[in-house]
Amino acid sequence: MKKIFALFFMLCPLFSMAQNIIPQPSSIVTNKGEFDLKEATQIGYNDKSLAWLAKYLESQIYLTCKVKIKHPNGVHPSFYLRLKKYANREPKGSYKLSANAGGVLIESDNKEGLFYGVQSLLQLINIHTKTISEVEINDAPRYQWRGFMLDESRHFFGKEKVKQLIDLMARYKLNKFHWHLTDSHGWRLQIKKYPKLTTIGGIGNFTDSAATAQYYTQADIREMVDYAKRRFIDVIPEIDMPGHATAANKAYPQFSGGSVAGYPNFTFDPSKEETYKYLSTIIKETNSLFPAKMIHLGGDEVFLGIQAWLNKPDITAVMTKNNFKSPTDLEHYFFRRMGDTVIKLGSKILCWDEAVETNLPADKTIVFWWRQNKPQSLKLALSKNYQVVLCPRLPMYFDFVQDSTHTSGRKWDSTTVAGYHLQGTYNTVQDVYNFPDKYLDGQDLTSKNIIGVQANLWTETVGTEKRLDYLLLPRMAALAEATWSAESNKNEGTFNDKLKAEIEWYKKTGLYYYNPFNPAEHPEVVDFAPKKQIKD
Repeated sequence: MKKIFALFFMLCPLFSMAQNIIPQPSSIVTNKGEFDLKEATQIGYNDKSLAWLAKYLESQIYLTCKVKIKHPNGVHPSFYLRLKKYANREPKGSYKLSANAGGVLIESDNKEGLFYGVQSLLQLINIHTKTISEVEINDAPRYQWRGFMLDESRHFFGKEKVKQLIDLMARYKLNKFHWHLTDSHGWRLQIKKYPKLTTIGGIGNFTDSAATAQYYTQADIREMVDYAKRRFIDVIPEIDMPGHATAANKAYPQFSGGSVAGYPNFTFDPSKEETYKYLSTIIKETNSLFPAKMIHLGGDEVFLGIQAWLNKPDITAVMTKNNFKSPTDLEHYFFRRMGDTVIKLGSKILCWDEAVETNLPADKTIVFWWRQNKPQSLKLALSKNYQVVLCPRLPMYFDFVQDSTHTSGRKWDSTTVAGYHLQGTYNTVQDVYNFPDKYLDGQDLTSKNIIGVQANLWTETVGTEKRLDYLLLPRMAALAEATWSAESNKNEGTFNDKLKAEIEWYKKTGLYYYNPFNPAEHPEVVDFAPKKQIKD
């Protein structure tokens, strides 16, 4: 019951000061007046399709502030949601919010913007005095891709925890949930044509190869997609290929590309037509579950197992037939074929930056730049006119430790990226906050092909919800401003003040967190003994 209460409590803050809104709005002007929340407060709207949003606002205010707003779309509403057509169409997600002693008006020309206006309104409420500060806000997002990735292949968390993460994303106006559902350690997505993918491939995790199979049924997926959709969050699945395929190959070994030391059955077999039919069926079922019409095909770290291909005569024969000079050429051929399957389904191909050299169609592909030590991959993607999401390990991997005293999690040597010196070995909340402006050169940063920013959380060292929260908070708050707020509106000192209030909110809601202002407040959560740190 405590977890359920905390989940519902999440969308209302502890403090009322307008400057505590995270992420920082484009423009905010405060005055001395305030609006008093009362039992008789009513919500109005000018479009019947907004009734759900009015009920959502009503329920969140009651569950968090114990004020029951009556009669949605009442005759004399104090809260008014206005879907309005402007002379010039506003950026998707933009909104205007005006609060004074007479009430609150939120307007936008899109429902997503009204939803974000509601999130800001909830952050304006003082739950102690039940008042809302007088304020004028004009707001719009910097990036249209504001993402967070959760890896559930290595450790599985389940629907209720993921819903809680989605609620956190909604609070911070993040809008893309990248769901890493397949990898070497577990297959977590039900495919009805191939049931052994979950019943056998779903067995085990990163720390226990014999753990009971855990996965999401297709009904679960539809439930989660709908839950996220109502919070204007697109859910994007990742079906990793041609590498990171060990769990799938455990279920259907006839499609394995072979083994090398340390990486058994790591790839799919690119020589068999049956492999392409098998994976195409998987992609078709996956595509039917995710209306965002985007599928991430992975494409990373294939080099770890690709040498096994040279030990299989059928694979080397395909290389000879097609005049491929190396297994990498065959890898690119494989990836283009699977990309064609995605495109024919009317969806976009998403991939890690290794796939830049595959020559996928630029207008159908989004590249995720993750290797900060390979800036040439970013430049190549931009030069080929790919849309790019920035998610470099430094500083956007949340499985990296966030303090020099922490022992569990990934680390990196001290480094400099685009002239900005990173602390070394850990990703601080300040590093996340200052991304991307202090990392990229001006030419890359201003490219129209950079569509957004994403943080990734891999779960090799994350086996409990408590550790998950500890790695996520407060860095997700910094991610919110890195993705939403323009550089000109960001101020690290102001953010730190807001973050102190936000940490009080974490405390009130029962979330476990790292406190950068008082590191001793919460000890580091260590689920597993740290293993040797890796760089790639």
